[in-house]
Amino acid sequence: MDYLSLSRAARLAGVTRAELQRRIRRGEIATFEGSVAVSDLLRAFPAVSLTDDAALERVERIKSDALPKTEGHDAALPSPQVLVARLRAMSKTLVERMSALSAAEDLLDQVGERLKALADAPPDHIGGQACETRDWFLDARTALIGSAVTDERAQLFAKDTFLRIMAANVKLIPSGHDYFVEGNESILDASVRAGINLNYGCASGNCGACKGRLISGETRRIREHDYVLSEREKAMGYLLTCSHTAVTDVVIEAAEALCVNDLPHQEIRASLRKLEQISENLVALNVQTPRTQTLRFMSGQRVRLTLEDGASRELPIASCPCNARNLWFYVRRGTDTFSEAVFKPLHPGHLIAVEGPYGRFVLTEDAPEPAVFIAFGDGIAPAKSLIEHAISIDVIESFHLYWDTQYPEGHHQGRWGRALTDALDNFQLTPLMSGRAEDVFAVIRADHPDLRGLRFYLAGPEAPIGRLADLLRSEGVADDRIACEITET
Repeated sequence: MDYLSLSRAARLAGVTRAELQRRIRRGEIATFEGSVAVSDLLRAFPAVSLTDDAALERVERIKSDALPKTEGHDAALPSPQVLVARLRAMSKTLVERMSALSAAEDLLDQVGERLKALADAPPDHIGGQACETRDWFLDARTALIGSAVTDERAQLFAKDTFLRIMAANVKLIPSGHDYFVEGNESILDASVRAGINLNYGCASGNCGACKGRLISGETRRIREHDYVLSEREKAMGYLLTCSHTAVTDVVIEAAEALCVNDLPHQEIRASLRKLEQISENLVALNVQTPRTQTLRFMSGQRVRLTLEDGASRELPIASCPCNARNLWFYVRRGTDTFSEAVFKPLHPGHLIAVEGPYGRFVLTEDAPEPAVFIAFGDGIAPAKSLIEHAISIDVIESFHLYWDTQYPEGHHQGRWGRALTDALDNFQLTPLMSGRAEDVFAVIRADHPDLRGLRFYLAGPEAPIGRLADLLRSEGVADDRIACEITET
């Protein structure tokens, strides 16, 4: 029996991995060692086909981004549109050939059964049965040649072949995580985009921290690197994931940060890229790290920012690790020296030291259950980071964000929330303006009658967060399903 990884199965079925997880949890699809049987996938998604496939449009974008930039022979390659059209035609031919082969194999099996019956027949019946078998075979062969029917299994494998040309699957061991490398991106860049915490340092081929060992498959070096691998390492299949892309599906042995303790303490000299005035008392800072030193962190964590005059503050990161060079923070006006300096205001180019990461308010990545995020006031910053990361890894079934704020600027990230609601069928935003944990709890309980099967992520001032956590426990929610982050008031 043929099996597919969850990521590949979801892509072939044209659904999110979270939707596939939902079907698995309902018992509609069985899994074996984290894989799905092809027959089960076809039974759950009978409409799988090469036609009417949204992935084809995405393929054109990927191929366009991956066009060779060199002169000479490479420049004579067909346009992405022509290439996709040719691949589509080849895939159609492949479906027809695979269907014919499958039908021929079935016919051979039937021939074998009839020959066995013929061999076991009494001698006086052999002549008649032989003539009957001959006539049956000629009719079956004629029907086979004239048939244009294609089977679903062949269509699925042809579609898989088509997508493999555009995106290779990377499986990491020992964790078992897998993701896709699209176009000409590096194995490391694709892992960051997928929300996977591969080890790395400079991400530019200088430090060797992203080193991994190729177990199977084929890779290609896409950029030179200064870090020198020993001859023994080369012989063992080691490569720098920041400098190689996957040509075929690959299995790579590489170190990952699976918990906050696995992340190194980092000190990075960054700079202010942008300052956005949200209201008179709230600004958003976009801090950019150097290309040679990207911050490694997990969603929901904090860092300490120190300005040139020495003023500092620990702030939650309000953005996803999938874009770790561009870090976002919300700073509210206060009486401390840090906020006073920010509201002078700071100007782009101002040097800012980034130190961290800190905190254990992180996503439980291997839990597919529906997740509820509750933010009070400025607790939206770590909640936003968690949600963006959850979307990038595409494992959690559904997300519901409750944001209660009484600040004058109100729900300043409402446009972001509405955009997610429009783009995702499993995301919901409920804006509130109560300030009381009891009121927020009443709304949550009305929306979700059975709270025990959910996971909760709470962020905000200590008083409402502590009270809300107690209310959830009183409804039978286990402690290990409640994560809390106390933010400054």
